[in-house]
Amino acid sequence: MSDATGARVAAVRFEGVSKSFPGVVALKDVGFEIAAGACHALCGENGAGKSTLGRILSGIYAPDSGRIVFLGEPVRFASPRAARAAGVAIVHQELAFCENLSVAENLCLDDLPARGAFVSRLELLRRAEQRLSVIGASIDPRRKVAELTTGQQQLLQIAAAVSGGARVIVFDEPTSSLSQHEAERLYEIIGRLRSRGVTSIYVSHRLEEIFRLCDTVTVLRDGRHVATEPTSSIDTRRLVQLMIGRPLEDYFPAHLEGEPGEELLSVRGLSSSGKFKGVSFSLRAGEVLGLAGLVGSGRSEIARALFGLDPAASGELTVQGRRTRVASPREAMRLGLGLVPEDRKRQGLVLSMSALANCTLPMLERLASHGFLRHARERELARGFFERLRVRAAAHDAAAAGLSGGNQQKIVLAKWLAARCRILLLDEPTRGVDVQAKAEIHALIDELAGTGHGILLISSELPEVLNLSTRILVLRAGAVAGVLERREASQEAVMRLMAGIAA
Repeated sequence: MSDATGARVAAVRFEGVSKSFPGVVALKDVGFEIAAGACHALCGENGAGKSTLGRILSGIYAPDSGRIVFLGEPVRFASPRAARAAGVAIVHQELAFCENLSVAENLCLDDLPARGAFVSRLELLRRAEQRLSVIGASIDPRRKVAELTTGQQQLLQIAAAVSGGARVIVFDEPTSSLSQHEAERLYEIIGRLRSRGVTSIYVSHRLEEIFRLCDTVTVLRDGRHVATEPTSSIDTRRLVQLMIGRPLEDYFPAHLEGEPGEELLSVRGLSSSGKFKGVSFSLRAGEVLGLAGLVGSGRSEIARALFGLDPAASGELTVQGRRTRVASPREAMRLGLGLVPEDRKRQGLVLSMSALANCTLPMLERLASHGFLRHARERELARGFFERLRVRAAAHDAAAAGLSGGNQQKIVLAKWLAARCRILLLDEPTRGVDVQAKAEIHALIDELAGTGHGILLISSELPEVLNLSTRILVLRAGAVAGVLERREASQEAVMRLMAGIAA
């Protein structure tokens, strides 16, 4: 797009944008521009201000000072509806739907097709199918959103943004809940948007995505603009250094040098109708067993069944030499199993409680004396785990809801370590966390394996699975497609098994 003089007009220009919340300066005098039709990356650690900037552009927040110039005109969107009407859409990292409504109703909520005084159900389904087809998502529009997996909900959100005719789309960690296959589909969608002149602002912690998709990268640190550079003139090491203010050394897991110990968990013929069938594997002390597969392959469902959250699950389970049946999470915890769920906000934390209370929640009985909680002991124990995991919080009594994604995830991990769980089921343990927090969580997984824990690692990030795992169990359509030893595992080998393609 060009102005009257023929000069190219930026799609978006931020000029001195600042935003504060009680006790926190989220953005301070941020200024840079984004070229029309580009895919522009926005990088930085959790708390750097990336999401805040995207929410200001999309009308969710108003800046305290500064201004935004959109397609050559100064704008100040009073609401997300006003931003959408002007041509700005956002795909949020944290999902927000009316879960009791159908996929079709959520997709068309702002423009329900009427037939007299009633909603036209046929037209509603037709519109929803058309919007889903834009991104190639095979989701039944009649299903309730609550029934969808996290990955399917993310695709639904992307469909809503892409099909709305936006000229600028903010993608805030769009692949955090997607499998590799679904992520590849998103990359194709962004490519098609680019060919149509749509501008993408891409917020991601996955550096390989940034170098694959984006022309330019802007780095924020502590709410300030650090640099804006073409991706062709910068490498991964330099980008990480800009983000965290120092170099981040390459990391190789030390636990891989040791020999696995005794068998901690044996699973034989684990099945649950419509989810998975005949799944068998073992997990030994000192092992990280990677669990890879497309979204819908049964990865998360297996972890939930092992933790006693699927009463319909059947099969033979042996924990530390004892054959048993895990009928509830309480029973799983008693046997030494801990689950870090895929969605930490809805399933892993009580957001209204403090960081300290979340950390000690599974072990209150051990901290009580004559029916009363020993608060000094609770604080002492939590302090130790906060220091060990490098949890950054203003105070131990700070609400979990106010912490960054990385620190929230560390608290979910801390509570199972405090509960002395020896078998850890980690479902997307680094989803939506920054590069520094991710490195710290990887180091913690390595440390735990090195001290005799058994870890089942579920991740949509194949490099994460490949780097940390002793062995990789690959699932396809709810069944085991193959098991790869570390020496034979590669991204291509894992993806072939996931997709059912012969070598």
